[in-house]
Amino acid sequence: MTGVSTGIGWGTAKVLTRRGVRVFGSVRTQADAERLQAEFGERFTPLIFDVTDEAAVRRGAAQVAEALGGQTLRDQTLGGLVNNAGASIMAPLAEQPISDVRRQLDINLVGPLIVTQAFLPQLGTDRTLRGKPGRIVNVSSVGAELAPPFLGAYVASKAGLEGLSHSLRRELTPYGIGVVIVAPGSVATPIWDKGEADVERWAGHPVYGAAIRSFAATMLRSGRAGYTPEQLGEAIWTALSAANPAIRYAPGPETVLTRLALSVLPRRLLDRLLSRQIGLGPLPQR
Repeated sequence: MTGVSTGIGWGTAKVLTRRGVRVFGSVRTQADAERLQAEFGERFTPLIFDVTDEAAVRRGAAQVAEALGGQTLRDQTLGGLVNNAGASIMAPLAEQPISDVRRQLDINLVGPLIVTQAFLPQLGTDRTLRGKPGRIVNVSSVGAELAPPFLGAYVASKAGLEGLSHSLRRELTPYGIGVVIVAPGSVATPIWDKGEADVERWAGHPVYGAAIRSFAATMLRSGRAGYTPEQLGEAIWTALSAANPAIRYAPGPETVLTRLALSVLPRRLLDRLLSRQIGLGPLPQR
Protein backbone atom coordinates (compact mmCIF):
# COMPACT_ATOMS: atom_id res chain seq x y z
CA MET A 1 0.00 0.00 0.00
CA THR A 2 1.27 3.46 -0.84
CA GLY A 3 0.92 6.64 1.21
CA VAL A 4 0.56 5.10 4.67
CA SER A 5 1.94 8.00 6.73
CA THR A 6 -1.41 9.74 7.28
CA GLY A 7 -5.02 9.84 6.17
CA ILE A 8 -6.62 7.06 4.14
CA GLY A 9 -3.43 5.00 3.95
CA TRP A 10 -2.96 5.15 7.71
CA GLY A 11 -6.60 4.25 8.33
CA THR A 12 -6.45 1.34 5.90
CA ALA A 13 -3.24 -0.01 7.43
CA LYS A 14 -4.90 0.19 10.84
CA VAL A 15 -7.94 -1.76 9.63
CA LEU A 16 -5.89 -4.40 7.83
CA THR A 17 -3.38 -5.05 10.60
CA ARG A 18 -6.22 -5.35 13.12
CA ARG A 19 -7.70 -8.02 10.87
CA GLY A 20 -4.44 -9.94 10.97
CA VAL A 21 -3.30 -8.96 7.47
CA ARG A 22 0.38 -8.47 6.81
CA VAL A 23 0.87 -4.99 5.35
CA PHE A 24 3.81 -3.58 3.39
CA GLY A 25 3.31 0.20 3.39
CA SER A 26 5.21 2.99 1.66
CA VAL A 27 6.42 6.06 3.52
CA ARG A 28 8.87 8.75 2.49
CA THR A 29 10.94 9.17 5.65
CA GLN A 30 12.70 6.95 8.15
CA ALA A 31 10.92 8.77 10.98
CA ASP A 32 7.51 7.79 9.56
CA ALA A 33 8.73 4.23 9.08
CA GLU A 34 9.75 3.95 12.72
CA ARG A 35 6.55 5.63 13.98
CA LEU A 36 4.24 3.34 12.04
CA GLN A 37 6.28 0.24 12.84
CA ALA A 38 5.83 1.02 16.53
CA GLU A 39 2.12 1.77 16.09
CA PHE A 40 1.10 -1.21 13.96
CA GLY A 41 3.57 -3.80 15.22
CA GLU A 42 4.98 -6.87 13.56
CA ARG A 43 2.23 -7.12 10.95
CA PHE A 44 3.45 -3.88 9.33
CA THR A 45 6.61 -3.58 7.23
CA PRO A 46 7.56 -0.06 6.07
CA LEU A 47 8.95 0.53 2.60
CA ILE A 48 10.70 3.86 2.09
CA PHE A 49 10.04 5.33 -1.33
CA ASP A 50 8.35 8.16 -3.19
CA VAL A 51 5.88 6.83 -5.78
CA THR A 52 7.41 9.06 -8.47
CA ASP A 53 10.90 7.56 -7.97
CA GLU A 54 10.92 4.50 -10.20
CA ALA A 55 14.24 3.15 -8.94
CA ALA A 56 13.21 3.48 -5.30
CA VAL A 57 9.84 1.84 -5.98
CA ARG A 58 11.56 -1.11 -7.62
CA ARG A 59 13.85 -1.46 -4.60
CA GLY A 60 10.76 -1.60 -2.43
CA ALA A 61 9.24 -4.27 -4.68
CA ALA A 62 12.45 -6.28 -4.44
CA GLN A 63 12.27 -6.03 -0.64
CA VAL A 64 8.72 -7.43 -0.72
CA ALA A 65 9.71 -10.19 -3.15
CA GLU A 66 12.54 -11.22 -0.85
CA ALA A 67 10.25 -11.28 2.18
CA LEU A 68 7.61 -13.35 0.42
CA GLY A 69 10.09 -15.64 -1.28
CA GLY A 70 11.75 -16.54 1.99
CA GLN A 71 8.60 -17.33 3.94
CA THR A 72 7.55 -20.87 4.78
CA LEU A 73 3.88 -20.19 4.13
CA ARG A 74 2.33 -21.62 0.98
CA ASP A 75 1.66 -18.37 -0.85
CA GLN A 76 4.45 -16.27 -2.31
CA THR A 77 2.16 -13.82 -4.06
CA LEU A 78 0.77 -10.55 -2.75
CA GLY A 79 -2.91 -10.58 -1.90
CA GLY A 80 -3.37 -6.99 -3.00
CA LEU A 81 -1.88 -3.63 -3.91
CA VAL A 82 -3.52 -0.37 -2.79
CA ASN A 83 -2.47 2.74 -4.73
CA ASN A 84 -3.44 5.48 -2.31
CA ALA A 85 -0.66 8.11 -2.29
CA GLY A 86 -1.95 11.40 -3.64
CA ALA A 87 -1.63 15.18 -3.71
CA SER A 88 -4.05 18.05 -4.30
CA ILE A 89 -3.10 21.68 -4.98
CA MET A 90 -5.98 24.15 -5.19
CA ALA A 91 -5.61 26.79 -7.91
CA PRO A 92 -7.32 28.18 -11.03
CA LEU A 93 -6.11 26.26 -14.06
CA ALA A 94 -5.75 29.49 -16.05
CA GLU A 95 -2.84 30.54 -13.85
CA GLN A 96 -1.68 27.46 -11.98
CA PRO A 97 2.08 26.90 -12.34
CA ILE A 98 2.69 24.00 -14.71
CA SER A 99 5.11 22.55 -12.17
CA ASP A 100 2.17 22.14 -9.76
CA VAL A 101 0.08 20.51 -12.48
CA ARG A 102 2.88 18.08 -13.33
CA ARG A 103 3.42 17.26 -9.67
CA GLN A 104 -0.19 16.19 -9.21
CA LEU A 105 -0.21 14.14 -12.41
CA ASP A 106 3.08 12.50 -11.45
CA ILE A 107 1.91 11.55 -7.96
CA ASN A 108 -1.73 10.71 -8.65
CA LEU A 109 -1.57 9.14 -12.10
CA VAL A 110 1.95 8.20 -13.19
CA GLY A 111 2.93 7.13 -9.66
CA PRO A 112 0.28 4.40 -9.41
CA LEU A 113 1.41 2.98 -12.74
CA ILE A 114 5.05 2.98 -11.61
CA VAL A 115 4.07 1.13 -8.44
CA THR A 116 1.76 -1.26 -10.29
CA GLN A 117 4.42 -2.22 -12.83
CA ALA A 118 6.95 -2.84 -10.07
CA PHE A 119 4.64 -5.08 -8.02
CA LEU A 120 2.85 -6.95 -10.82
CA PRO A 121 5.20 -9.98 -10.63
CA GLN A 122 4.30 -10.46 -6.94
CA LEU A 123 0.61 -9.97 -7.77
CA GLY A 124 0.72 -12.88 -10.19
CA THR A 125 2.28 -12.07 -13.55
CA ASP A 126 5.28 -14.14 -12.42
CA ARG A 127 3.73 -17.56 -12.93
CA THR A 128 6.55 -19.31 -11.07
CA LEU A 129 5.35 -17.95 -7.72
CA ARG A 130 3.10 -20.08 -5.53
CA GLY A 131 -0.25 -18.58 -4.60
CA LYS A 132 -3.38 -17.01 -6.00
CA PRO A 133 -3.28 -13.83 -8.10
CA GLY A 134 -3.76 -10.62 -6.13
CA ARG A 135 -5.96 -7.59 -6.63
CA ILE A 136 -5.18 -3.92 -7.32
CA VAL A 137 -7.22 -1.19 -5.64
CA ASN A 138 -6.78 2.32 -7.03
CA VAL A 139 -8.04 5.15 -4.82
CA SER A 140 -9.76 7.83 -6.87
CA SER A 141 -12.20 10.55 -5.76
CA VAL A 142 -15.75 11.77 -6.22
CA GLY A 143 -14.06 14.81 -7.80
CA ALA A 144 -13.22 12.73 -10.87
CA GLU A 145 -16.93 12.84 -11.74
CA LEU A 146 -18.00 16.18 -10.29
CA ALA A 147 -15.01 18.18 -11.61
CA PRO A 148 -15.28 21.17 -9.25
CA PRO A 149 -13.52 24.43 -10.09
CA PHE A 150 -10.04 25.17 -8.71
CA LEU A 151 -9.17 21.46 -8.50
CA GLY A 152 -8.77 20.89 -12.24
CA ALA A 153 -5.34 19.24 -12.17
CA TYR A 154 -6.39 16.96 -9.32
CA VAL A 155 -9.60 16.09 -11.18
CA ALA A 156 -7.63 15.33 -14.35
CA SER A 157 -5.29 13.02 -12.43
CA LYS A 158 -8.11 11.10 -10.77
CA ALA A 159 -10.22 10.85 -13.92
CA GLY A 160 -7.10 9.61 -15.68
CA LEU A 161 -6.53 7.06 -12.92
CA GLU A 162 -10.03 5.71 -13.40
CA GLY A 163 -9.55 5.36 -17.16
CA LEU A 164 -6.19 3.69 -16.59
CA SER A 165 -7.82 1.31 -14.10
CA HIS A 166 -10.45 0.17 -16.60
CA SER A 167 -7.84 -0.52 -19.29
CA LEU A 168 -5.57 -2.27 -16.82
CA ARG A 169 -8.42 -4.47 -15.55
CA ARG A 170 -9.03 -5.75 -19.07
CA GLU A 171 -5.34 -6.23 -19.84
CA LEU A 172 -4.76 -8.28 -16.68
CA THR A 173 -7.60 -10.70 -17.38
CA PRO A 174 -5.19 -13.46 -18.56
CA TYR A 175 -3.44 -13.40 -15.18
CA GLY A 176 -6.59 -13.31 -13.06
CA ILE A 177 -5.47 -10.07 -11.37
CA GLY A 178 -8.46 -7.87 -10.55
CA VAL A 179 -8.50 -4.07 -10.59
CA VAL A 180 -11.01 -2.16 -8.44
CA ILE A 181 -11.59 1.59 -8.10
CA VAL A 182 -12.51 3.14 -4.75
CA ALA A 183 -13.74 6.71 -5.31
CA PRO A 184 -14.74 8.19 -1.95
CA GLY A 185 -16.35 11.45 -1.07
CA SER A 186 -14.93 13.61 1.69
CA VAL A 187 -12.57 11.98 4.18
CA ALA A 188 -11.30 13.72 7.30
CA THR A 189 -7.56 13.76 6.54
CA PRO A 190 -4.70 16.31 6.78
CA ILE A 191 -5.14 17.10 3.06
CA TRP A 192 -7.76 19.69 4.08
CA ASP A 193 -5.33 21.53 6.32
CA LYS A 194 -2.84 21.68 3.45
CA GLY A 195 -5.58 23.23 1.31
CA GLU A 196 -5.69 26.28 3.56
CA ALA A 197 -2.19 27.25 2.43
CA ASP A 198 -3.32 27.09 -1.21
CA VAL A 199 -6.16 29.49 -0.44
CA GLU A 200 -3.74 32.04 0.97
CA ARG A 201 -1.79 31.99 -2.31
CA TRP A 202 -4.87 33.07 -4.28
CA ALA A 203 -6.92 34.98 -1.70
CA GLY A 204 -6.02 38.36 -3.21
CA HIS A 205 -6.70 37.44 -6.84
CA PRO A 206 -8.94 40.15 -8.39
CA VAL A 207 -11.18 37.64 -10.22
CA TYR A 208 -10.91 34.33 -8.37
CA GLY A 209 -9.97 35.37 -4.82
CA ALA A 210 -13.45 35.55 -3.26
CA ALA A 211 -14.69 32.44 -5.11
CA ILE A 212 -11.67 30.40 -4.02
CA ARG A 213 -12.18 31.45 -0.40
CA SER A 214 -15.85 30.49 -0.59
CA PHE A 215 -15.13 27.20 -2.35
CA ALA A 216 -12.37 26.32 0.09
CA ALA A 217 -14.60 27.04 3.09
CA THR A 218 -17.23 24.67 1.70
CA MET A 219 -14.62 21.99 0.97
CA LEU A 220 -13.02 22.32 4.39
CA ARG A 221 -16.35 21.95 6.20
CA SER A 222 -17.27 18.95 4.09
CA GLY A 223 -13.83 17.37 4.44
CA ARG A 224 -13.56 17.73 8.18
CA ALA A 225 -17.05 16.27 8.60
CA GLY A 226 -16.38 13.42 6.18
CA TYR A 227 -15.69 9.76 6.66
CA THR A 228 -12.91 8.81 9.04
CA PRO A 229 -9.80 7.19 7.57
CA GLU A 230 -10.81 3.95 9.29
CA GLN A 231 -14.23 4.00 7.60
CA LEU A 232 -12.50 4.32 4.24
CA GLY A 233 -10.15 1.56 5.34
CA GLU A 234 -13.14 -0.73 5.76
CA ALA A 235 -14.34 0.15 2.24
CA ILE A 236 -10.88 -0.64 0.86
CA TRP A 237 -10.87 -3.93 2.78
CA THR A 238 -14.14 -4.81 1.06
CA ALA A 239 -12.61 -3.99 -2.33
CA LEU A 240 -9.65 -6.22 -1.50
CA SER A 241 -11.50 -9.14 0.04
CA ALA A 242 -14.93 -9.46 -1.61
CA ALA A 243 -15.31 -12.69 -3.56
CA ASN A 244 -16.98 -10.84 -6.44
CA PRO A 245 -16.06 -7.18 -6.02
CA ALA A 246 -17.72 -4.32 -7.82
CA ILE A 247 -15.65 -2.59 -10.47
CA ARG A 248 -16.04 0.71 -8.63
CA TYR A 249 -16.97 1.58 -5.06
CA ALA A 250 -18.06 5.11 -4.14
CA PRO A 251 -18.34 5.29 -0.33
CA GLY A 252 -19.78 8.40 1.28
CA PRO A 253 -23.24 10.03 1.13
CA GLU A 254 -22.19 12.85 -1.21
CA THR A 255 -21.12 10.33 -3.84
CA VAL A 256 -24.73 9.21 -4.19
CA LEU A 257 -25.88 12.82 -4.50
CA THR A 258 -23.17 13.53 -7.07
CA ARG A 259 -24.14 10.56 -9.23
CA LEU A 260 -27.81 11.57 -8.99
CA ALA A 261 -27.05 15.19 -9.92
CA LEU A 262 -24.92 14.18 -12.89
CA SER A 263 -27.58 11.80 -14.17
CA VAL A 264 -30.52 14.20 -13.77
CA LEU A 265 -29.23 17.76 -14.20
CA PRO A 266 -28.00 19.18 -17.52
CA ARG A 267 -24.33 20.07 -17.25
CA ARG A 268 -24.98 23.75 -17.99
CA LEU A 269 -27.44 23.90 -15.10
CA LEU A 270 -24.96 22.18 -12.82
CA ASP A 271 -22.34 24.74 -13.88
CA ARG A 272 -24.66 27.55 -12.87
CA LEU A 273 -25.54 25.97 -9.54
CA LEU A 274 -21.89 25.41 -8.62
CA SER A 275 -20.95 28.92 -9.72
CA ARG A 276 -23.79 30.47 -7.73
CA GLN A 277 -22.85 28.50 -4.64
CA ILE A 278 -19.34 29.97 -4.50
CA GLY A 279 -19.96 33.32 -6.20
CA LEU A 280 -18.16 32.57 -9.44
CA GLY A 281 -20.19 34.70 -11.80
CA PRO A 282 -19.49 36.74 -14.96
CA LEU A 283 -17.45 39.89 -14.61
CA PRO A 284 -19.30 43.23 -15.00
CA GLN A 285 -19.45 44.60 -18.53
CA ARG A 286 -16.99 47.45 -19.17
